[in-house]
Amino acid sequence: MRPTENMSGKLSADALSRTVFRALGAERPEVLIGPAVGEDAAVIRWPGQYLLFASDPIVGASEGAGKLLVRVNVNDIASKGGEPAYMVITIIAPPSMGEAYVSRVMRDAHGECARRGIAIVGGHTEFNELYGHPVLSAALIGYAERVFRASDINPGDVLLATGHIGIEGMAILASDRPDLLSGIMSPDETAEVRGWMDDTCVLDVSRVLRRHSVFMHDPTEGGFWGGVREVCRLAGLEADIDEDAAPVHPYTKRVSESLGFDPLSLVASGSMLAAVKRESEDEAAKALRDAGIPFRKVGRMTERSCDQSGGAPHEELWGLLGRPLRI
Repeated sequence: MRPTENMSGKLSADALSRTVFRALGAERPEVLIGPAVGEDAAVIRWPGQYLLFASDPIVGASEGAGKLLVRVNVNDIASKGGEPAYMVITIIAPPSMGEAYVSRVMRDAHGECARRGIAIVGGHTEFNELYGHPVLSAALIGYAERVFRASDINPGDVLLATGHIGIEGMAILASDRPDLLSGIMSPDETAEVRGWMDDTCVLDVSRVLRRHSVFMHDPTEGGFWGGVREVCRLAGLEADIDEDAAPVHPYTKRVSESLGFDPLSLVASGSMLAAVKRESEDEAAKALRDAGIPFRKVGRMTERSCDQSGGAPHEELWGLLGRPLRI
């Protein structure tokens, strides 16, 4: 028997291989891309186009959870070059939270879905005394014109990172643990970072990069390093990364130095990692600049064989949220 993993966070790649990936039901020939570490959404051949399917929960956030729930699922569809269309939402909450909580989550989800052209077509809602904290999960269907495969990444392809790293993690800290930021950031700066939650969707980035990239990935838990590792594992390659080039906002740098955590391992929804052919690098860069989307070239893929084993990505947010209250 192998040891059971009891740490919070995603299962490691090895644990997923031992448990989840061995039990995937029937094989269907129209499933082009199914479950794999680093794959943001399934791709299914469909008449006239490709159907995309993604599912993600929300943990570690309370304020604006309905909006974030929509955005993290939209990002998975966007990473596959797709347009989101149909969503189902599951809400399980302690009875003490009442209808007001459900109403707030759904009101936020409705607004975000309406903005993105997504219909909420079903789901499940209940109160359950077995839960001490709410559980929010969604599944999203979208569609795409082409298939993005990690197997198309080659040595020498350029890695770009858009936005800045740790947008989601910092926004959650500012909303749920402002005490940790007190004395490090001013109240106005903390309010500004709280507003970063509105920058966690990468659909507009996808609409620019899908014409120029080979593969795109939404770096969530484990942040930048987790995302790079997942791309390497999928492609069977490694990446030569310029750590100093990774985009980190001055606020994030200041907070990470004060609280002692790695900003490149902080949950990073709002950034996009994209592998781009060398000959397409200039076109991709121009398209991003023309669209007003900040980005950095952070490295290149290399021929060295990627380590195919690995533990769960290290995520800084859980330890930060669990720290004692600062008064």
